[in-house]
Formats: sequence, C-alpha cells, structure tokens
Amino acid sequence: MDGISDTPLRVGLIGYGVAGSFFHAPLIAATEGLALDTVVTANPERQRQVASEHPGARTVADPGELLARADDLDLIVVASPNRTHVPLARRALEAGLPVVVDKPLAATAAEAEELDALADRHGLLLSVFQNRRWDNDFRTVRSLIGDGSLGRVLRFESRFERWRPHLKGGWRESGDPAELGGLLYDLGSHLVDQALTLFGPVVSVYAEADVRRPGAEADDDTFIALRHAGGVRSHLWMSATTAQLGPRFRVLGSDGGYVKYGLDPQEAALREGLRPGDGTPWGVEPRSLWGRLGEGESPLTGGGDPVPTLPGDYPAYYAAIVEALRTGGRPPVTAAEAAAALRVLEAAKSSATEGRTVTL
Repeated sequence: MDGISDTPLRVGLIGYGVAGSFFHAPLIAATEGLALDTVVTANPERQRQVASEHPGARTVADPGELLARADDLDLIVVASPNRTHVPLARRALEAGLPVVVDKPLAATAAEAEELDALADRHGLLLSVFQNRRWDNDFRTVRSLIGDGSLGRVLRFESRFERWRPHLKGGWRESGDPAELGGLLYDLGSHLVDQALTLFGPVVSVYAEADVRRPGAEADDDTFIALRHAGGVRSHLWMSATTAQLGPRFRVLGSDGGYVKYGLDPQEAALREGLRPGDGTPWGVEPRSLWGRLGEGESPLTGGGDPVPTLPGDYPAYYAAIVEALRTGGRPPVTAAEAAAALRVLEAAKSSATEGRTVTL
C-alpha cells in the first residue's frame, strides 16, 4: 500500500448482487480517491454487467483470485451473501488488507469482536456499511434531537415496512440459520444501529418475530422494543406484510414530536441508474414529503410545521473511509459498534423464540 496518500485507493469488491451493483460499486466509483479495480462474481451475466457499468474494472470468478493480488489492492469490500461475511473478511484481513463489510458484519457479537481483534492485531481498518445513518430522514431526526427541538426524547418509533405479499426467493428468505436470512438481520440491522447511534446502550430487549407469508421460512413481520440506559424507549418495526404503511419515524419528546412518512430517495435513485455527482441533486426530496414538527394535532390533519428534510448522503460513508485510510483515523462505522448492534439482535432473537424480555 505504498503511495496510499498520492494515488487513488484500489478497491476489490466481492459480490455483484443487489448490495454490490446498486450500492457499493456506484458509490465507490463516485468517491474521489477510490478506484474500482476488481469485482468478484462468477455469474457471466453479472460479469458483462460490470464491463458495461464499470469498464475500467476487471472481473474474477473467485475471492481467492482477488486475494492472490493483495499487493495490488488497498481495500476489500465484502458485499456477498451474509453467511460469507465473516470468512471473507477474515481472509482479507489475514492478507493484510483493510476491509469494509456490508451489514450484518456477522451472525453474533462474538464473531464481530473476533474480527475486530484480528483487524486490531494487524493494524488494519475494519468497517461496516451502515449506510442508513446517512438517510435523509435519519439525518433530520439526528439534527432535531441535537438542537433540542424535541426537548428530552421519550419514545422513538422507527419503521421499515413494505407490502410484499409474494415471496421473491433466494437466500434472504431462507430458513437456514447459516444464511442469516429474514428481516431481523436484514432491516433490523439498520433499525437497531440507528437507535443505538441516537440513544446509546440498551439494557433490555423484547421482540416478536413471525413468519406470515405462505411458503416463507424466515421472519417477515418483526417488532423490537428496546429500553436504553438513558431512559428512552425505542420501538422498531420491520415487515414485508404491511398493507398500510406507517410513518418511517415518529419521535416523541417532552417539548414536541416529529413525524415523517416515506423512504429516503437514494436507494431508488441508485436502482434507477442515477449516480452521485452526475449533475442532479442527490438525496433531495420534495416539500410534500417533509416531516412535521409540533405538538397536539396529528400531522395527517395539519398539525405541526413542515421541517425541511436534510439531503441524504450515502457518498459520505466512502469519503470517510478514504479519510480514515489516509490518516489512520477512526472509520465512519466501527466493528465494535456493529458488535453492540448484534448483541441486541441476538437478544431480540432469543426474546422472540422464548417469549420473554431479555436483559443485557
């Protein structure tokens, strides 16, 4: 990694499914100081897709081929299926390369802590792609809490709800525990991370996890209730079976509340082929989707005042990765933070299985 401060950092991306093609590759390509060097995918159609979308990048069929060229690379990004995250991250770290891993980092907090210790022994960066910290609505909630607009926060409600009554298939819906399928580890990884980022450690966890759709094997309708050490209660919903969607956020404080409907626009933009820096406003939503801040009357009947939503900023994650690699500073999301979230997810799984509240 000689010359790391003078030339673009060469990135090897493992996986070109949804995470790799829609999120990581476009964001890497759009980040000053990064160059997408190699993509690992054995799928011929995806190899052709890489050649079309990122003509400067090469493709290889196996992670071993990529890691055999460790001296030619500066960063590995793991965007392959969940079950492969730990072994691939371990191999990359042992090859002497910094690593970014898509969420969830691991199945358990213990595995995450082992990877963190391995990275520390080698003096290497290990970070987790928790991109939802840079959602437009979450950035707005964080700003309102920070400037005291809500007073003391009492209850935090966060929803990632969808209406997908029919199965799509694939490992994300598998009931095999090794696959880490289901919404608890998928959307729950985002929701728990956001709650911990805002309100800190959790002291108790209660959860309900159900399999609602015919033929489904993994949880598709899940709820988590958290009690934070500071007194805030977080209620988190994740569902593929919600016929009427609730607000994305409802945050209730001693001086007022904030309610926001709709999803951050960045994922939809990336799926449509739009890219940061292509000349169109990035992460911006229309006034009609702004949340409302106030007290008393429901926002749906005109209560509260509209609050401009801060722009979403997924590019900030990889910009911070570049900064951390060049300066040796702290990555934007640490493995220790991922381990804390996984501890909550493990407790939620136990709670849902055993029908009890779990104390941490």
